[in-house]
Amino acid sequence: MSKVISQDLIPKKTLYTGEQVPCIGMGTFGSDRFSAEQVSAAVAGAIRCGYRMFDCAACYGNEDQIGQVFKEAFDEKIVARKDMYIMTKVWNDMHEKVEESCLKSISDLQCDYIDLFFIHWPFPNYHAPHCDVDSRNPDSRPFSVEEFVNTYRQCEALVEKGLIKSIGISNLTIPKLEAVLPELKIMPVACEMELHPCFQQQELFDYLLAHEIQPIGFMPIGSPTRPERDMCSEDVADIQTPEMVEIARAHGCHPAVIALKWAVQRGQIPIPFSIHEEEYISNLQLTTEDPLTEEEMNKIATLEKNNRLVKGQVFLWEGANDWHDLWDEDGYIVQ
Repeated sequence: MSKVISQDLIPKKTLYTGEQVPCIGMGTFGSDRFSAEQVSAAVAGAIRCGYRMFDCAACYGNEDQIGQVFKEAFDEKIVARKDMYIMTKVWNDMHEKVEESCLKSISDLQCDYIDLFFIHWPFPNYHAPHCDVDSRNPDSRPFSVEEFVNTYRQCEALVEKGLIKSIGISNLTIPKLEAVLPELKIMPVACEMELHPCFQQQELFDYLLAHEIQPIGFMPIGSPTRPERDMCSEDVADIQTPEMVEIARAHGCHPAVIALKWAVQRGQIPIPFSIHEEEYISNLQLTTEDPLTEEEMNKIATLEKNNRLVKGQVFLWEGANDWHDLWDEDGYIVQ
């Protein structure tokens, strides 16, 4: 019998709705390196050891296998549906058919409703699965406030129908948020974004907290197993920095554990993924013991290197300069 971590020990985060959610979840993106069977087997093990939050997405191509795992967990009374927090996302090619996307995810995940439904990317720029970094879709176009709000309105309708409980946004910037937030009737509860010690996005992080939007951090340890297309020669390996190695040595653990402790203590919800039982159990257990000191947290705060790993090149439109245009780095939306 593998280790089970008590729900009472796992810290919670409170959303602006008053709902309490776990301070850590499990991602389900196989990074093009693991099969749907491996991912769903890890989800099954994670539920048994105490995970209650899972981050899914239609474009990961594994929701039907994960749904079978959820159904078995519900049927075997390992966990009740009401005690799970299931997140998924509408992919870029379904921005005009959000309800259809949501209903398919609910059907595939066998979960009756979605707790948190994200708009995966803020534009309908589609790319084929497993494409290379130089792939471009001729239909791609710059961000449009009108198009985004239209997609978001469809999400608001899903809340009203009871198909989803809350709406999430993902991969947005402060200029885009400034443009769209005043247009929304139901505020998003969370924003999923890239967050790790060498890419802390402090300004965006603070902006979200000021607007009561919970940051959820993907790639929380710097994703050493990310797809080849997302690897660049200038990237920094967070868990190999001397500071992370030194802090890990002081705690007698792997630097990846330190990256996750930092994430939880800073206030984002990290969503690490591993197919290895000892790793995903460790990732959950670390939230319950041996916190980092204030000095260690301050030391990690100095590791910011603006090291964005998911640059989004495949979403560029004709006329864009390079991936920097996706991220509005000069404080305005690039058209």
